Amino acid sequence: MRTVTVVAVAMLLMLGTVAWAAEHVIVEPKDLKWEDVPALPSGAKVALIEGPMDQATPFIIRFKFPADFKIPAHWHPNIEHVTVLSGSLNLGVGDKLDPAKTHVIPVGGVGIIPAKTNHFAWTKEETVVQVHGMGPWGVTFVDPADDPRKK
Repeated sequence: MRTVTVVAVAMLLMLGTVAWAAEHVIVEPKDLKWEDVPALPSGAKVALIEGPMDQATPFIIRFKFPADFKIPAHWHPNIEHVTVLSGSLNLGVGDKLDPAKTHVIPVGGVGIIPAKTNHFAWTKEETVVQVHGMGPWGVTFVDPADDPRKK
């Protein structure tokens, strides 16, 4: 019986590999389509790598922030994983952007923000981050007056 189980598991793993390979995707930096981000202050750019973000599926996006960029306190409905690809990201937790209450995440560093956690960020230099998580995705600003979609 043990041999049958091991063979069955091996077959399932091989089938899974075949199924994954059939959907294999490679995205190179030259393939990214950078667009303005309506949900962030002017100057931020976003590129969708995997999605859609409005459904309960995995997503991957990249943000490009200019130097001296500020993201007011906000939260997301699901966990957020942020990896710094270039520059550095100053990330803090709280109800209002406070540069003194941030931690600098360098290139290669990761920030993991639980769902519905108020947080904020700012950059000192141009910075590119990759964000991944599960949709549906959204952003809610702690202070509605900070939401550029309402201006």
